[in-house]
This record gives sequence, structure tokens and C-alpha cells, in this order.
Amino acid sequence: MADAAATLRHEMHLGIAEAGKVHALARRHPEALRHYREAMRLAVAARAPEVFFRHYLQCTLESLELMESYDEVIRVCTEADAHYDRTGHPLPLHRRDHAAILERLGLVRLKSGAEGAEEALRRAVDLAGPGVLPLAEEVLGWLARRLTPTLARLTEVQRRRRYFTVRPDQVDRNRARPLPPDAGGAPLAAPAFLPGG
Repeated sequence: MADAAATLRHEMHLGIAEAGKVHALARRHPEALRHYREAMRLAVAARAPEVFFRHYLQCTLESLELMESYDEVIRVCTEADAHYDRTGHPLPLHRRDHAAILERLGLVRLKSGAEGAEEALRRAVDLAGPGVLPLAEEVLGWLARRLTPTLARLTEVQRRRRYFTVRPDQVDRNRARPLPPDAGGAPLAAPAFLPGG
């Protein structure tokens, strides 16, 4: 019976996250954010493997970035960077996640005109290693040549380099589940850098 309950909880957070992705593809990012946050809350409550929380956080940051909520993305990425600096990189997965956070931080700083874009991108590439973050490497090449890409150019290269996680080929619409009526209840017991946390 316990296995059936665990499977149901797992299917619930996965399904709610997939519904969030469906909303994101339709550019309904505020609704996508509600779904991602509930999926994170349910995943944490179910003690799901950390990989689910990290994936839902990336989806959240992606929607915030596409909504041009750059200050929020910069805040979360800066706090996540500090978190990774404190905890280190015990696993290669943590190193890749940290590099992805730094890449997003650099790109969003560049999009918003904030200071430190090049430094964040350089740290991301150094942490990931050569060839792992081709988008960050390409943008660093532009910056080295003193080119300032437009927002449209950056977004186009992000799509071409498959930077965005939420893509039509990556979403399972059949798995999507609506938010339960009581969604948004208990606060999330997660890192302080969580948006809305």
C-alpha cells in the first residue's frame, strides 16, 4: 500500500509540472509558475529525489526569464550560486547544475544590462569544462569581440542551442494534471533562493 501511495505522489508532482510546461509553451507563464511551484512543494513533501526539485526550479527560472522578470532570475541565481559555493560539488551533477545556474545568470544579466554577465559566463564555462556549455562559449566569443547582442539575437541563439528545457518535443501532454483545488497551501520547505519562497 505504501508503494502505491508513493507512486501516486510521484505521478502527481510529475503531472502538475507537465501541465505547467503546457502552459509555458502557450506563453501562459504566470499559470506555468503556479504549477511549477506546486510541483516543487509536492516533490519536497514526497521526499522525491533532488533531481525533480532542480528540474522544476529550472523550469521556473525559464518562465521568469521569458516573462523578462530579470531581477527575480538574477536574485534566485545569485542565491543558488552562493548555495553551491557553500555546499561544494560532491557530485558531477551538482557541478553541472551550478554551471547551468551561472550560465543563466550571465545571460540574464546580459539581457537586462546588469553588470557581471561576462564574469558569470566565464565561471560557468570554467566550472563545466570546454565544450559543455556551447551557448555560454559562443556568447563569450561575442563579448571578447566587443559585440553586444540584441535581446532578439540572444533569444534566437538560446533556442538554437536548445538552452530552454520546455520545448514541444520534451513535454508529455498526456501526463499533464490540473492543479488540485487546495494547491498553494502549505509553504515550501526548500532553499531560500526559491522564487516566491
